[in-house]
Amino acid sequence: MIEVVIAGAGPNGLMLACELALSGVRPVVLERLTEPTDTQRANGLVGQVIRMLDRRGLYERLTAPGTTPEPAPRFTFGAFPLHLGDLPDNPLYTLLVPQLRIERMLAERAAELGVDIRRGHEVIGLTQGEKSVTVELREQAPIEAEFVVGADGGRSAVRKLAGIDFPGVTTDDSVSRTGHVGVSPDAIGADGGLTVPGFGVIPPYQHLRTEQGLIAWAPSPDGAHKLTTVEWGQPAEGEASLDELRASARRVLGAGIALSPPTGPGPHLMRRLFGGNTRIAERYRAGRVLLLGDAAHVHSAIGGPGLNLGLQDAVNLGWKLAAEVRGHAAEGLLDTYESERHPAARRVAMHTQAQSLLTRPGGDVTALRELFGELLDQPTTRRHLAGLLSGADITYAMGPATGPLVGHWAPDLPGLRDLTRTARPLLLDPTGTLDPGPWSPRVDTATVPGLDTALLLRPDCYIAWQGTTNDGLHEALATWFRAA
Repeated sequence: MIEVVIAGAGPNGLMLACELALSGVRPVVLERLTEPTDTQRANGLVGQVIRMLDRRGLYERLTAPGTTPEPAPRFTFGAFPLHLGDLPDNPLYTLLVPQLRIERMLAERAAELGVDIRRGHEVIGLTQGEKSVTVELREQAPIEAEFVVGADGGRSAVRKLAGIDFPGVTTDDSVSRTGHVGVSPDAIGADGGLTVPGFGVIPPYQHLRTEQGLIAWAPSPDGAHKLTTVEWGQPAEGEASLDELRASARRVLGAGIALSPPTGPGPHLMRRLFGGNTRIAERYRAGRVLLLGDAAHVHSAIGGPGLNLGLQDAVNLGWKLAAEVRGHAAEGLLDTYESERHPAARRVAMHTQAQSLLTRPGGDVTALRELFGELLDQPTTRRHLAGLLSGADITYAMGPATGPLVGHWAPDLPGLRDLTRTARPLLLDPTGTLDPGPWSPRVDTATVPGLDTALLLRPDCYIAWQGTTNDGLHEALATWFRAA
């Protein structure tokens, strides 16, 4: 019998597969598509997950050997520029890298760890028993697994087959058009901004709101630049086209952009989307079936929070599910996946809905934006938004453990990124005198001079305990791990 079946070989499913493999579980990943998709989606990563990838040794695979993440000096919120360079402890990180490259990297890492990825396997049925789940497949024999995880997107078959509701709201009054386009090199400034005669400059990698709609411009070195517009109350039919995108941009800006077909290697994108969904699964677990990423939550893509949320779901779930499978889990551990990650999804839904409202046309929204713009002059507001957008403001309840760092994600410490690559619990002991007792086989211990307190890190790098003596250490270990 297979230990864990993951439905979906997107970035979230692959990240979970890597996390499980690091913890000694060899999952099987089932993907409906026979070949990796060449459809371009997200343009990069935003948020705390970038530092998490660094702590797993994966950041360098997307950048260059020896590089480490750096906080972003600026970002955007609700089509406002968000200046972060003056924040003393800026938690917002960004990494401009196509989602296709992220998927390829995670697939390569999963293969290195011995993960079995089976393409052309579509899940069409689930039957739960007391100790296993039978997965029915189209045109293949059924598979029996101890657990099944649905990482199969917003239309998740696993979620539907498990009978988990997906409540939320749907809007249908907007139309979004996105396409790869070519423009004259002379129109692109040194900072990547696009100069539009009769309008001015569209800044790169930001949303720009006008009284007629929204526009976003993402230049690319290979000539396949991406342009997006959003309008309200504009009907459209037929196949999306460059002419349609060109006309939409003219309506939004009140001035025309000289667009041509994109250059550079394809595939090239041209799409039209109506409305949007904000939905969160009623529960993340039904018996031996769990949900992950878009299967558990969908929301507006504004601000690019999707991969940050989904990949951190995977890091949270991976060690807990592995402990359950291996018999190392403390009582109730697997249930904390939902209790910890469901609120994180609600916060993303909240801020993406708020941002979407701030981008709509109309005089009342303009008045709201004027007030909100005044609030952005305050560093405390910008720091709050940076924590919200990055997910760095998330804290978890850690049982009896107390202390100012308990429940928070571990700060960057010298050498930490090398100690967290194995995805094992980690006790940082500045004195070298602490004793994990019967949990010693489950916990890595490192002497880290310079700390004024010892820290117990869960595999997802959240701090489960801090102290200077063994006081409370064993209680914290018992909360999260079963003694050997």
